[in-house]
Amino acid sequence: NDRVGIVTSAFLMAVPDCTYGEEGVLCYADCGVIPDPTSAQLARIAVSSAQFFQDVMDKPARVAMLSFSTQGSAEGTSVDKVRAAVELAKDLKKDFFIEGELQLDAALVPEVAAMKFGEGSDVAGKANVLVFPTLDAGNIGYKLTERLAQARAIGPIILGTIQPCSDLSRGCSVEDIVDCTALTVVRAQKRSSTGFNTVINFDKYYAYSGL
Repeated sequence: NDRVGIVTSAFLMAVPDCTYGEEGVLCYADCGVIPDPTSAQLARIAVSSAQFFQDVMDKPARVAMLSFSTQGSAEGTSVDKVRAAVELAKDLKKDFFIEGELQLDAALVPEVAAMKFGEGSDVAGKANVLVFPTLDAGNIGYKLTERLAQARAIGPIILGTIQPCSDLSRGCSVEDIVDCTALTVVRAQKRSSTGFNTVINFDKYYAYSGL
């Protein structure tokens, strides 16, 4: 992809009875491709996943670059990597809402964000795109959410390719195949010349799965 310059992946997570993200819908990245991204790669993961979220949800992406530190509360090489990635991502796409480094609670919970990050952020306490610092964290994070919160995990959706595509886990169900197919169709429609403005409606997924 000449715009982002990297192939990566994301999961669209639909969490029932959840107020975080966009009424329980969040994007997790990268959960399936790059094991230990550099700052430059992490920045491109952020931009690519934010664009993906906006395309399929038709909502502004609010990207939290995750860490075990929030705005200098801790130090370390991994924290430095995330901080550098935030600045690079903002340079790549100045009109996106991108903040970091943020701990997960500061990214999602308004009360925690106000205490740890301060007031007035476009992302802290209201993130809908979560960028994990490593593949370890991203893969573990999406599986924890899927199993413990009974969330629908759609993906991995492959980002950065010329044509929309997706992957499936070896343990996928029929519902997982249907979900990935539907989301890939939405992405293809967005890229087509027909001007479709289709977005994912997660009410049907909850009804379909009984969640």
